[in-house]
Amino acid sequence: MALRAACRGVVRGGLALLPQRGVHTSLDPEVKAFLEANTEVTNSGSLTPEIQLRLLTPRCKFWWERAEQWPLGDPYWAIYWPGGQALSRYLLDNPEVVRGKSVLDLGSGCGATAIAAKMSGASRVLANDIDPVAGIAVTLNCELNRLEPVPILTQNILDLKQEPWDLVVLGDMFYDEVLAHGLQRWLENCFWAHGTHILIGDPGRAQFSGPSMQRQVRCLAEYALPEPTRQDNNGLTTSAVWNFQPQP
Repeated sequence: MALRAACRGVVRGGLALLPQRGVHTSLDPEVKAFLEANTEVTNSGSLTPEIQLRLLTPRCKFWWERAEQWPLGDPYWAIYWPGGQALSRYLLDNPEVVRGKSVLDLGSGCGATAIAAKMSGASRVLANDIDPVAGIAVTLNCELNRLEPVPILTQNILDLKQEPWDLVVLGDMFYDEVLAHGLQRWLENCFWAHGTHILIGDPGRAQFSGPSMQRQVRCLAEYALPEPTRQDNNGLTTSAVWNFQPQP
């Protein structure tokens, strides 16, 4: 399907000027111009119509037959995945969860959940995604929503020394068995070392639904997905927000 094709892009010639990995909010002008020309600003068809995002949509030329020519690596950030939608909706509906708190958005993608945290009054937000193009997209999406850009960390945070955060949020990250195992261990350490509140957005992927993970989570909210999201995600009908709280 077109969605899957759009996420198979490879790095090709042309746009090679990408930001260095690290914490930044800068915009490479060439990449910025390319993203603005080849994504659509939309706030429809998702659980959070309050948030505008630059995404790949069927009206974008790279969505269909030219998806393989996308020059900036796999554009996973350009899709608003169902776990992120549920998580962002939950923060907007429950601002007390983030108000006045420090928030790490792990695997931020398009930055919607980081934006929802900012809208809900978080005192500090850091968006983390290993794709530097996602970092540029997050900054553009903050600007779309009239927010000061959040800092972007484009290093693999699982490899870094843990900082204490009031809240860690992550959506749609349990799509690979090895990654899921590493995330679970990292989140457990984050919880026990710092008492961090951890929220996960996931529509019920296999790597999230195993017994070792399900013993450590409690469903806080479940949302019916809008029809466009259902169509773009192989018929998934719901997505949920889970509180991660490992047992001693």
